[in-house]
Amino acid sequence: MSLSRCNSQTPPYHSTMNELAGCSVLSMAAVSKTEPLCQPCFYQAQFKVEVNIKKPLQPIHLSSEQVALEVLSLCCQLDLLIRAQFQEQLRHDISPIESEAFHRQGTDIVERMNQCLEHLPEPLPQLEDYLDVVGLSAMFPRVEIFIIHGRPVDMLERPSMDDYFPHIGKLNQLLVLSQQLEDDVQHLGSHKYIAYQLSVLYQVISSFKGVLPLSVLKRDIEANFKALKTSLVKEDASKQEPQLPAHYVSWILNVTRSVIASVTALPDELIEDLTPAMSFVRNLT
Repeated sequence: MSLSRCNSQTPPYHSTMNELAGCSVLSMAAVSKTEPLCQPCFYQAQFKVEVNIKKPLQPIHLSSEQVALEVLSLCCQLDLLIRAQFQEQLRHDISPIESEAFHRQGTDIVERMNQCLEHLPEPLPQLEDYLDVVGLSAMFPRVEIFIIHGRPVDMLERPSMDDYFPHIGKLNQLLVLSQQLEDDVQHLGSHKYIAYQLSVLYQVISSFKGVLPLSVLKRDIEANFKALKTSLVKEDASKQEPQLPAHYVSWILNVTRSVIASVTALPDELIEDLTPAMSFVRNLT
């Protein structure tokens, strides 16, 4: 009898769970009928906080010349960003739809341009009007179109500023290679890579067409390179690192110093592709 009674009763575990479920339902019902402790406030515009992360801690006043230089720099950044966007589309063969990151970066640069114009006397010009007046719209047509239409558009003709940064890069490469070769030929204990370094310098010099000082150096390297390379051939029995004869060291130093002098002097033949930007800066003074 005792066993049958125990089997017929609900187990204690299930009874507890049912009681808890009943309590939860009653609690939810009680909460739903209770007044909230507080009501959320609606957004009010007067409490808006402006984000000034990219602004200086102290106010800075820019002159009209400084504004023009800042806008020139920002135009360069935005133009490179647009060109990179088109290159990315060509590389992956995708439709000409800008990415969210590109649109965010481009919009940020345009906003910084507008902030620069705030330093100009009243009445403040519209950004596209300012670019036309100072001549930046002709130098950066992609930038002007992006400002007006809010999207990148490629040019059928190459704008004058397209060659600026590649040319600056070549000049920098020419200078750095010459300085490195000059330092290595004087201080390294082994000259086994000097011929290779000289050949790389020769290739960069050859990329400049119609520059008389560099053309003379190019012919000089062609006349001496084979003999210089032969002088570095290491004999099988020799354990010493190859060293250039003293007259070739002097010759290389003459070549590198001539290149450095030509680049730092910036003759007219070397600045043709830099003319648009240099003329813009020169007209500000």
